[in-house]
Amino acid sequence: MINILFFAQLREVLSCSNLQIDSVPRTVGELRLLLSEKSELWAEWLSSDKALSAVNQTMVDDSKELKSGDDIAFFPPVTGG
Repeated sequence: MINILFFAQLREVLSCSNLQIDSVPRTVGELRLLLSEKSELWAEWLSSDKALSAVNQTMVDDSKELKSGDDIAFFPPVTGG
């Protein structure tokens, strides 16, 4: 099982703060694809240009391999000035 967390605007738009899934996708990219099947809204907001990802509080890209027990977070890019 993995724990998936959504932060900031993603949490608001998707109306979801967290979820757990029993089947563990091989990579973060595969997880994005799996979650994108929920709806077009999820597909749009979980695209890699709109949502950064972290596994166990470390920033990662879509090639990061996942294992049972991981915490995966998705959040929008932050801009500042």
